[in-house]
Amino acid sequence: MRKTVVILLFEDVEVLDFAGPFEVFAVTDSLRSNQAFRVVTAAQHRGTLRARNGLGVVPDYLLEECPAAHILVIPGGLGTRRFIANDVVIKWIQERSRSSEVTMSVCTGSLLLAKAGLLDGLKATTHHGAMDVLRGLAPLATVDPGPRFHDNGKILTAAGISAGIDCSLHLVGRLHGEDAAVSTAAHMEYERRH
Repeated sequence: MRKTVVILLFEDVEVLDFAGPFEVFAVTDSLRSNQAFRVVTAAQHRGTLRARNGLGVVPDYLLEECPAAHILVIPGGLGTRRFIANDVVIKWIQERSRSSEVTMSVCTGSLLLAKAGLLDGLKATTHHGAMDVLRGLAPLATVDPGPRFHDNGKILTAAGISAGIDCSLHLVGRLHGEDAAVSTAAHMEYERRH
């Protein structure tokens, strides 16, 4: 069954945080005859938003209109600091995570998972510059900066920026077999870091 990947977008989202996973899932889908993943983006507000360093991005859906996610991806960036206090977005993450098969954060997207109460009792990581912030938001989690990502089953957290590619490839391997992850990385000419 083709799985829907929903990627949250917002002002000042880190470009590679969302574009890396987008590329991994989209390439896997293409290599598997469009039977693996449907990748869409969602945002709180309609229209063009400005990602980190000014890249204009137009989300596919508003939060309340987007399809149900099999895989929910929460990227990071400076914009996450504003979203920590955004009750609408935090509630949306909580609700969508309950119904998703997998919720994955990249970089400081883990701060939003922490605020939503999704990291309690789990191992988690984030960007190296935000470890203390994550510890403060998720005192019941084990914040471990060693690995590039942590796979807790339903909840995955990736370290900073490019680690989202490695975490996404790991998830492709978990769902479709290691050969699918290897072929996706080869197509992207990306050297994986486990």
